[in-house]
Amino acid sequence: MRENTLLKEFFRYVCLNILGMIGLSCYILADTFFIARGLGAKGLTALNLAIPIYSFVNGCGLMLGMGGATKYSIFLGKKEYRQGNRCFFHVILAASSLSLVFILAGIFFSETLALALGADREVFWMTKTYLQIILLFSPAFIFNGIFVCFVRNDGNPSLSMTAMLVGSLSNIILDYILIFPLQLGILGAVLATGCSPVISMCILLKHKFSGKNHFGLEKSQFSPGFMAGILSLGIPSLITEVASGIAMIVFNSLILGLSGNTGVAAYGVVANLSLVVTSIFTGIAQGFQPLASHSYGRGKKEEIQKLLHYALTLVLFISGITYLVFFCAAAPITTAFNSEGNQDLQKIAVMGMKLYFTSIPFMGLNIILSTYFTSGEQALPAQGISLSRGFFLLLPTAFLLARLFGMTGVFLSCPVTEFIVFAMGLLFYCKRNPPML
Repeated sequence: MRENTLLKEFFRYVCLNILGMIGLSCYILADTFFIARGLGAKGLTALNLAIPIYSFVNGCGLMLGMGGATKYSIFLGKKEYRQGNRCFFHVILAASSLSLVFILAGIFFSETLALALGADREVFWMTKTYLQIILLFSPAFIFNGIFVCFVRNDGNPSLSMTAMLVGSLSNIILDYILIFPLQLGILGAVLATGCSPVISMCILLKHKFSGKNHFGLEKSQFSPGFMAGILSLGIPSLITEVASGIAMIVFNSLILGLSGNTGVAAYGVVANLSLVVTSIFTGIAQGFQPLASHSYGRGKKEEIQKLLHYALTLVLFISGITYLVFFCAAAPITTAFNSEGNQDLQKIAVMGMKLYFTSIPFMGLNIILSTYFTSGEQALPAQGISLSRGFFLLLPTAFLLARLFGMTGVFLSCPVTEFIVFAMGLLFYCKRNPPML
């Protein structure tokens, strides 16, 4: 009976979070589509150069949200409610400090960042504009990431999903209005993206007055050690988010030397679709995490193993369907983002899509394994998986394969990295647990 209840809870949390995360990923995908239609290949290039900074800002919100909410769930399982509020206080304090840093960076260093990310004369001002506005809206992205995680882990995943979906829908509507009727170009796209988390947070306020809210801003003494514990559990989420940004920076640099701005625009199509794929697996992981952390807090290890089995099975099922779609429909999908009918862009993007997305199953399995370790306060293996797929293995693999095989090597570097990291993560899991995968 308990297993049936656990499975129902798993699918309730996971389905709601997948829908919410897909909606969240549409922030950038909507920008990609409308910018491609309104500004062409140059607009796509500028967007692709600026996205890594968005990924980092959003990743900081996820780091604080996932780290704090994971600790919060564990304390809820132990019925230590004051410690849960202490988590929330520390996270809000850290978010306020980070937001100030990002705002100052947007005011004073947006031009420097645009140049550092590789923007040339043709796309410099579009890249600089996107970067500056994203950084000025950073408090909205960070605090929205925190509230989404805490509300979900406080037993209200449906409201979290609603907030993310409505925020994303508003982004799509505003994208169209600001780019086409109002003719604001890249400024319109980034303003639409920046307004979306504000709308999302307004919806999340409902939880505060629902009578189901168990966390609040209860002032306590700041503890660096306590904050470090929260960050250690949140860093894998940051790295997972930032990994795509780091990959974009490295790949943009490599591709500029191989295929110029057209190659960067083609990679931008693939990379932005990858954000949607990643969001599906992140949704599964974020649905799995509160249940696993709560079971961990109650000392129910067998429940965690069952939840992990459910999550990995679902990842493999979704991976097969997703890759089949990308393989069979690569050409029409690329055409939707290729408003100028650029044949070189079309050829590179179609080839890249078929190669790059062979990484899908291993990407999903790695995200789930990292979240599994985080849920049980095993920070080191979680960080090891995230760091390897985002930095330690991905970067040298990209440089090596690009040198050997050109653009083909660039697109293959992600699946090669994800496969190696999964093998490492599986070995680490098997050393600590019975073979239930």
